[in-house]
Amino acid sequence: MSLTPKQEAFVREYLIDLNATQAAIRAGYSPKTAKQQGARLLTNVDVSTALMAAKAERSEKTKVDAEWVLTRLASDATADLAELYDAEGNLKPIHDWPMVFRTGLVAGIEVEELFEGRGQDRVAIGRVRKIKLLDRTKVVELVGKHVDVSAFKETAAQTVNVNISAPTYRVVEE
Repeated sequence: MSLTPKQEAFVREYLIDLNATQAAIRAGYSPKTAKQQGARLLTNVDVSTALMAAKAERSEKTKVDAEWVLTRLASDATADLAELYDAEGNLKPIHDWPMVFRTGLVAGIEVEELFEGRGQDRVAIGRVRKIKLLDRTKVVELVGKHVDVSAFKETAAQTVNVNISAPTYRVVEE
């Protein structure tokens, strides 16, 4: 396998964001033809082989592989929201949350302070905390695709041309 310097650069750049057009531009191809060049490079056998090898090496270094992804997705899909609350129904401090929520399942937290009165007479009366989670349906879909659940397969439309002739009957008289 022998890659040109530009192809080697494309492989390195593609691994950054998996965007073939941007990788082609960063590798030195013309921005005007980068989309076509990126698509062409992805179908080049030597470039494709180099990309697979580079991805495998990266997976080995990071210890992130298909098993890790599936385990993480399963954990995200089955995480119990009740674990975020104490026995009285109050939201626990973040450092007491299970790791699955602290490492990405929670997409954001919005805190709103509630007050009564105005100016210096204003008194804090409460706090509203809204927790935004990742789309768990999407997580389940990803798990389903990874383990080949037929319900999540993409469908492709096919057009079939069939020439059906009217039947021919022959009448035989005796």
